[in-house]
Amino acid sequence: MKSLLYLLSFSLLLAACHPKQKEGHWIQLFNGKDLTGWNIKITGHDLNDNYLNTFRVENGVLKCSYDEYTNFDDKFGHIYYQKPYSHYRLRVEYRFTGNQTPGGATWNVRNSGVMLHSQPASSVTKNQTFPVSLEMQMLGGLSDGNERHTANLCTPGTRVEINGELRTDHCIDSSSKTYDGDQWVTVEMLVLGDSLIQHIIDGKVVFEYNKPIVEDDDDDMVKYLNMENTWFADHRGKPLKEGYIALQAESHPVEFRKVELMDLSEGVKP
Repeated sequence: MKSLLYLLSFSLLLAACHPKQKEGHWIQLFNGKDLTGWNIKITGHDLNDNYLNTFRVENGVLKCSYDEYTNFDDKFGHIYYQKPYSHYRLRVEYRFTGNQTPGGATWNVRNSGVMLHSQPASSVTKNQTFPVSLEMQMLGGLSDGNERHTANLCTPGTRVEINGELRTDHCIDSSSKTYDGDQWVTVEMLVLGDSLIQHIIDGKVVFEYNKPIVEDDDDDMVKYLNMENTWFADHRGKPLKEGYIALQAESHPVEFRKVELMDLSEGVKP
């Protein structure tokens, strides 16, 4: 009886902590057929100029591919879903394949990401490398026996709090295990405005933070972000409570076979 009462109390606590939702009502952001609903921005190119067919759909999979490139040449790319969100669950299935494109940096081997609360694609300047956002960084293992965590956090143009401490380091490791080879990996993100963001693998929270703001004073990151754009200046110092979702292309081929979202905004007080 005590065990039953404990489980009941725990279930009620979970219900109180999370917004009202229709469990199982997933929206497929990627339709498995084409890039409908997505906008493309590649460094040095205008909005929706899909340079060298970087982003494409083949056999039901959204691919970031470089088979038409001879050199990466810092052509960092992002593909943005057309609608912003604030409170949601996001589930992504991804895998790295093949070899890195010539010209890519060593830190970009088996490296990609999902950008959360991103600035709009339309506000990203032509030569801007990364959008101001919260990056759920994906890293693939290098099959060398060394740990290489995935579902980490990187903060281009942003800052967050972890356990009440404002963090200024650009990338912070999660507690995930290492995923070597070309295996598919499923990561889920729970995003509740600016009050809580979790990265989850196999039902386990591997990273958690809150209170993200728009801010950055790192010289190298300022260079990468090309922060003369007005969006950063207009939002600097403000809480980051909502934004766009984007998938990243950073010189290593990566595939996404599922990008789905459960909107949790219903019932959340404005």
